[in-house]
Amino acid sequence: MTIREQTEEIERKTFHPRACLSSQSKGRLKPEKEGVIRTCFQRDRDRIIHSKTFRRLKHKTQVFLAPKGDHYRTRLTHVLEVSQIARTIARALRLNEDLTEAIALGHDLGHTPFGHAGESVLREIYPGGFDHYEQSLRVVDFLENNGKGLNLTHEVRNGIVKHSKGRGAILPETKAERANTLEGQIVRAADIIAYVNHDLDDAMRAEVVKKSDIPQKILKVLGDTHSKRIDTMVKDLIYCSLETDLEKLKMSEDILPVIYMLREFLYDQVYEGKKLINEFKKAKRVLQDLYAYYLEHIEEVFADIPKEKKIDRHRLVCDFIAGMTDRFALMTYERLFFPQQWEVL
Repeated sequence: MTIREQTEEIERKTFHPRACLSSQSKGRLKPEKEGVIRTCFQRDRDRIIHSKTFRRLKHKTQVFLAPKGDHYRTRLTHVLEVSQIARTIARALRLNEDLTEAIALGHDLGHTPFGHAGESVLREIYPGGFDHYEQSLRVVDFLENNGKGLNLTHEVRNGIVKHSKGRGAILPETKAERANTLEGQIVRAADIIAYVNHDLDDAMRAEVVKKSDIPQKILKVLGDTHSKRIDTMVKDLIYCSLETDLEKLKMSEDILPVIYMLREFLYDQVYEGKKLINEFKKAKRVLQDLYAYYLEHIEEVFADIPKEKKIDRHRLVCDFIAGMTDRFALMTYERLFFPQQWEVL
């Protein structure tokens, strides 16, 4: 028996009956021989971590554009926080931590530079619209590994594409909106738990909002510190879900509405607030100009951006723009549109 098979046997003996077992994965788009050490979900996690797209997340905005402070979140620190929250929940519910972690680490690979400001630009410009969760699936299926993709398992791919729906339900009632696995559904909840808390923390650090601005009900019900709020949300999800014997993930009627209240507070005061809107407008202009430029100069798109057999100019430019980091977008914009100093040789 290989080490992988021993791990799979441990899963069968210890996981909850509703957990997704590695040995019962629906497989990959292209069949592969299983390894002797790692399960299929462990291999997926490692492929994501070692990808170029994952490394670029460290220079992509979470909320605040190009912050000067060292303690603001980036897209990379966001996915790490989501991963740890999701793993805590998965372990408490005796679900598959490896699958949960792989989905969490890969869920934002398709996010644009400049956060949701960048996403809204591509949604307006790219024919057919743009959503970062669909782009994340495109990254792992096609864009990574020189057009070969990462060839991830069905369960990880499904969890990635179902992790978000903007301001939609945290725990959707309709099956079509939910991931097929409980592990994927956990990541969706953990994503929201992570960002409503760390975005509030960053907004207070940036003095965009003050503690006195936060509705008292939020502080009273969820907690008056960052760690207390996360603890409240995570425990509520765990204990309420256990009450259903994991027939579905659940949160209490005391906690869930207040999380929605916190999310709406952040949209009103931070994401769509007056203090950030001007910076978002600038970021949108940068990406609009870059998109228009590369559409007219398609030959200048980086050669390592994979091209499909039938080249679609918009698709190619969209992939290029979406893959940019904030600083690369700004550097490229300056090179293309700002006068350059002459050098005397």
